[in-house]
Amino acid sequence: MKKLMKKLESFLELGGIKKDIMFLVIGGISLLLSLFAPALLPFDVAWIAIILCGVPIILGAMIGLVTEFDIKADVLVSLALVASVCIGEYFAAGEVAFIMQLGSLLEDLTVAKARAGIEKLVHLTPQTARVISNGMEKVVPAETVQVDDILRVLPGETIPVDGVILSGETSVNQAVMTGESLPIDKTVGDAVSSGTVNQFGTFEMRAAKVGEDSSIQRMIQLVQSADAGKAKIVGLADRWATWIVIIALTAAVLTWAISGEIIRAVTILVVFCPCSLVLATPTAIMAAIGNATKHGFLVREGDALERLSKVTKICLDKTGTLTYGTPKVIVVKSVSDYPIDVIYSLTASAEQYSEHPLGKAVVRCFREKGGKLSPVGQFRMTAGRGVSSDVDGKRVIAGNIQFINENTIHVPEGVLNETNEYFSQGCTVIYTAVDGQLAGYLILADTVREESKSMISHIQEIGVQPVLLTGDHANTANAIANQLHINEIKSNCLPEDKLHHIESFQKSGQTICMVGDGINDAPALKKSNVSIAMGGVGSDIAVDAADIVLVDDEVKEIPHLLALSKRMMTTIQLNLSFSMLLNFVAIILAITGILQPVIGALVHNAGSVLVILNSALLLKWRKRK
Repeated sequence: MKKLMKKLESFLELGGIKKDIMFLVIGGISLLLSLFAPALLPFDVAWIAIILCGVPIILGAMIGLVTEFDIKADVLVSLALVASVCIGEYFAAGEVAFIMQLGSLLEDLTVAKARAGIEKLVHLTPQTARVISNGMEKVVPAETVQVDDILRVLPGETIPVDGVILSGETSVNQAVMTGESLPIDKTVGDAVSSGTVNQFGTFEMRAAKVGEDSSIQRMIQLVQSADAGKAKIVGLADRWATWIVIIALTAAVLTWAISGEIIRAVTILVVFCPCSLVLATPTAIMAAIGNATKHGFLVREGDALERLSKVTKICLDKTGTLTYGTPKVIVVKSVSDYPIDVIYSLTASAEQYSEHPLGKAVVRCFREKGGKLSPVGQFRMTAGRGVSSDVDGKRVIAGNIQFINENTIHVPEGVLNETNEYFSQGCTVIYTAVDGQLAGYLILADTVREESKSMISHIQEIGVQPVLLTGDHANTANAIANQLHINEIKSNCLPEDKLHHIESFQKSGQTICMVGDGINDAPALKKSNVSIAMGGVGSDIAVDAADIVLVDDEVKEIPHLLALSKRMMTTIQLNLSFSMLLNFVAIILAITGILQPVIGALVHNAGSVLVILNSALLLKWRKRK
């Protein structure tokens, strides 16, 4: 029997939403013809609506009862349909079927299938590795690498396993793990993680964690399991369906037994149909989603806004979310006779062939200010250190303090103290030497989005506590948090750290929203009660893991989304209260015989129309400031 029901369920799903829309259009036309041109055909045209809209409801109720003994709202609707048909009230039956199918369609439209993005994470997993054995290099499948194998990694290659550098120097892009855009300089003895990208130098490493123990594989596992505990919200009408069915049947039977009029019993079943209850939630959600779309949000999960309304903490990634995610030159300082603009020009010119993100940032910022680069000669780049070039007849060296020391250039203690102050604020320093003497330095930092401060302030006004959750260093995180008046900070976070912090918040009774943009945010986005990804700057994997996507990266709109979700829930509660009051009054009138089935259906469905109109007000809603 259950196998038959499963086949029947598959049959009903054929055609999908397009079929449902077509049946609704045809059913709606047939109801209008039945009302205004009843003699058009030799039979009541409402039968078309009953068959197209009502039969799927009845079959669905049967399937639920047989396979799982699941009593939902469609059981009561089926009883009302059958009873109306039995006494010849075809229009009432068709009308109820149409309204219920409309509610079901709206619900289907609001529930999108979330994609985990795991497939894309898998593509990040290195497929091959260069193993060194007996002085010979051999390319092997990455999954065959064993602990303590010696590997060689060339510039531009993805590191295949976790390990420690044995020889060589480089810079590694760790965005996949930390979310931070700037590469990290690595040398002998430093640890490197699988999935991160070697940018410049060739190095050899010893494998430490391989296979499922490697960082990239652990992150894939986190994403796969993070949302396992997320429960989907069940519609109110379905939650109360068992009691509604019992009360409706009892009222109908008692009324029939006492009055002796079966039409009263049928009318009770018709007005007891939870049409407006079914419509109360999906119509409000659809309208709120429409509003959110106008403000740059793509809501990918139908119940995401319902979950968002209950959020007490919002965890925000730093890079690309609260900041622009690209370093900018914020200070140029001279410690010599060279003017500031000359130091800036010499440094930018020396860096113009650099492949390092910091060097590129210096050149970009210089050009944005209208600067013109000078020709260079004898350009040389030292991976993870800096560059040297001949510019305008001068030998220019630009790089970090290690590079300056290697070139035996003296840095006064006062300058070191000044730059250390910038380091403590999370900034990066490029020292510039001209003809063997320190000339000045440039300070680079990731800059806060102009709208981030007001956004944080408005979030706090709504009653939601912001938390900075970042893979960056504590100094940088604290500097950004101080600018934005964020009191709770979690820094140095790897993907699993972010997930664990969210788990900890949830265990303490908090409802969490996560806002992120990077691959490293995917597990946390999945684990949180509701998640928002930056669509413009964010990775595809983060977008796929999120419930909501901020398409244009306008973070200033996040407070509006939070307020909208709360307003949506208020609208739903108003809809439900009105629906239940209307049902109660209609039932009393049906018991007393004042309402007939057709009039009862019209009155009842007028309530459904009012619910839809009230929900529609959300389309243009905006919180007054």
